[in-house]
Amino acid sequence: MAKKQFKTESKRILDLMINSIYTHPEIFLREIISNASDAIDKLCYLSLTDENVGLQRSDFKIKLGVSEPDRIISVSDNGIGMTKEELENNLGVIAKSGSKKFKEAMDKGGDAADLDIIGQFGVGFYSAFMVADKVTVITKAYGSDEAWKWESAGVDGYTVEACEKDTVGTDVIMHIKEDVEESEYTRYLNEMSIGQLVKKYSDFIRWPIVMDGMRMEQVDTGEKDENGEPVMKDVETPCEEVINSMVPIWQRDKDEVTKEESDQFYENIYYDYEPPVATIRVNAEGQVTYKALLFIPGRAPTNFFSDQFEPGLQLYSNGVMIMERCKDVIPDCFRFTRGVVDSPDFPLNISRETLQSGRQLKIIQNNLEKKVKNELRRLMDEEPENYEKFYSAFATQLKYGIVQNQGEKKELLTDLLMFYSSKEKELVPLREYKTKMPEDQKLIYYACTDSIERAEALPQAEQVRQKGYEILYCTDDVDDFIMRRLEEFDGCKLCNVTTDDLGLETEEEKEDVEKKQEENKELLDFVKESLGDEVTDVRISGKLVSAPVFLTSDGEISIEMEKYFMLMKGNDMAQNIHANHVLELNAEHHAFAALKEAYDAGDKDRAARLSKILLAQGILIAGLPLENAAEYADLVCELF
Repeated sequence: MAKKQFKTESKRILDLMINSIYTHPEIFLREIISNASDAIDKLCYLSLTDENVGLQRSDFKIKLGVSEPDRIISVSDNGIGMTKEELENNLGVIAKSGSKKFKEAMDKGGDAADLDIIGQFGVGFYSAFMVADKVTVITKAYGSDEAWKWESAGVDGYTVEACEKDTVGTDVIMHIKEDVEESEYTRYLNEMSIGQLVKKYSDFIRWPIVMDGMRMEQVDTGEKDENGEPVMKDVETPCEEVINSMVPIWQRDKDEVTKEESDQFYENIYYDYEPPVATIRVNAEGQVTYKALLFIPGRAPTNFFSDQFEPGLQLYSNGVMIMERCKDVIPDCFRFTRGVVDSPDFPLNISRETLQSGRQLKIIQNNLEKKVKNELRRLMDEEPENYEKFYSAFATQLKYGIVQNQGEKKELLTDLLMFYSSKEKELVPLREYKTKMPEDQKLIYYACTDSIERAEALPQAEQVRQKGYEILYCTDDVDDFIMRRLEEFDGCKLCNVTTDDLGLETEEEKEDVEKKQEENKELLDFVKESLGDEVTDVRISGKLVSAPVFLTSDGEISIEMEKYFMLMKGNDMAQNIHANHVLELNAEHHAFAALKEAYDAGDKDRAARLSKILLAQGILIAGLPLENAAEYADLVCELF
């Protein structure tokens, strides 16, 4: 029999199909099963108007066979089959899709609204050559008395000949390649592996996918026991086992799915031992048609904040998994979201393994972003315990989302933030703080420290506390960056109690501080000179009430930012980022009086030592490491 050449430009195109378009060889099974599903769809559709089909919907199935000794994997369907001409057109002409042609014909007739044909590009069949060195197709078309066999070993061409086949449908028989050093093809000849691939990629194909199996049945032995009852025995009998789920949970009506079923689905798919704090169902029609089932977890995976975590949602198109983790349908700030999106409108690339950028994708992402945001707000308002559970796991992710991309998502995320309240002694949202502000309070006060205990002890906050105003304690490493990025909330300026003007001093009090600054200018210059490059300035404070000193900063880098960069071990650039330290002194404190007395008495050596002690105290209060603790201890002991 003469071998025919593929009707394309050259064998290079087929080589591209086999070796370049698909990145994962295991995709082959998904593609062949999808073709089988398409064939059944077509015959099932015809059966609605053609009573001669003779098959009920329940009769259709896809059967898998595996023979390790023969190195054979087969996929058989009882779908519409192909004529000799269709074999030539569909398998002899690369990238010609019979499924697409059928769908277009039905669309023109206006009768294909419920018909989902998976194939679009007509190249999926050739993925079989990634794992097989020979592919045989035996097919018999509906309405034909003839059966045909198509066979090819790849780029060298193919043969077509008449054959025998009792039933309508198509068998794709793949002879699996021998193992080579870089590829182990034998693993596909394991029935368990094939079952896992079906579960991964084709679990929700609408037709049953079956494999031969065995089941135990009780059979009458023909004997009687002492009571005259028949004696039964267990016998293994052959059977066909359905290995796919067919109807995905997200395709079922919301009322048909219980919370327990939904939680079980989440826990099984994502290997979480806790149910999600929230479940979001979407059934969208309009510019883009899609369904989604999203989950908001209550705990972060152990690798969530590492490079090993792979975010993204599972993408399905008509029940076939296209991508296991797609990052393009959910914004990075919500990367904790798990779930599934299923749409016939996904702009797929030719291999159907990845998406092409397109308007549909952007619409889906924007819609899902709103859905997740609204659900988080609902949790915050109606289920605060669940929201706090979520927030304890993913607050840092929300905060990083605010500073990423020049604050692109700031408006989206701000009202989801919570901080520890000095009054409530628990986490509160910014809007709750704003609602409870006294009429005379003009600013939202916050303090960035590494612990609530340190925040409670901050000397700079005494004035705020004396006024009875609430302070938000920001104890995450990233919080200082966040508050600077926000600047204000709901028209109210955010005020850092350690660096900003508290807005609490009267004009008379401000003038008094300026007067003391000028009166003590010589002393302050001496202190600055004594401390060298450890400080950039020394000032009289208008904030301190009972404490003698505190350390603050000037410029873009705060002390909390400096501490953040110090944590980046091994990063020399980060380690060299420092704040401009400013030492502020309480002119009413006896410690300042002792310093001034020593300086005025001409005992500059003692004044210098006292200056170093005050700086060390400021460093300790700020939570910075004291580089020379022994020197500080010696200086304190000298005072005795």
